[in-house]
Amino acid sequence: MTEYNWDLIERLLHEVQNGAGKSFAPRAYAEEYAAALAAEGSPIGNLDELKTTAADYELVLYRGGFIEPRPEDDGSTGNNFTLTSRGASLLALIDSSIPGNDHPRQVLDEQVDALDPDTFDSVASKAQIA
Repeated sequence: MTEYNWDLIERLLHEVQNGAGKSFAPRAYAEEYAAALAAEGSPIGNLDELKTTAADYELVLYRGGFIEPRPEDDGSTGNNFTLTSRGASLLALIDSSIPGNDHPRQVLDEQVDALDPDTFDSVASKAQIA
């Protein structure tokens, strides 16, 4: 079973969503995420591992069709992304600013690999997940 850090993925997807005109930098976002955790008094673990995980997630999200290269007329830098409809759906499910996001995360965690495109599409299409 593949486990994901949904908070980190949420952070990456928000950066993609707001990334017009700037390069996507998952390792830097992981560092900012770790700093926010530390400020809350939460443990961050190994920072280098967190940065590597963020870079790995970029590839998982890209290969899974959650993000795609940002079009030039939409603020492309040649090194940034935009959310696909699948990515927007994932963000809507895991967004911590939306009350009740724990249940969708739990359902995703119960999957063998929640970010496998076929698995995600199947789970996300079920009304009871939200």
